[in-house]
Amino acid sequence: MKIKDLPKIVHNHPSGDPEPSEDDLTITKRLIEAGKIMGIDVLDHIIITKNKPPFSFKEKKLI
Repeated sequence: MKIKDLPKIVHNHPSGDPEPSEDDLTITKRLIEAGKIMGIDVLDHIIITKNKPPFSFKEKKLI
């Protein structure tokens, strides 16, 4: 399997603030746990906004 084929979670924050909410942090942990059970690695979770750079959980060492 190639890196580009690994699952990534991406969603937007219409508010324009790319910082993850408590819900974002919780669901990311749960999805990683679920992925482990199924043998699927989550490569990154990225939050995008219209006017600010994206927030990458991997870049911030949260994954």
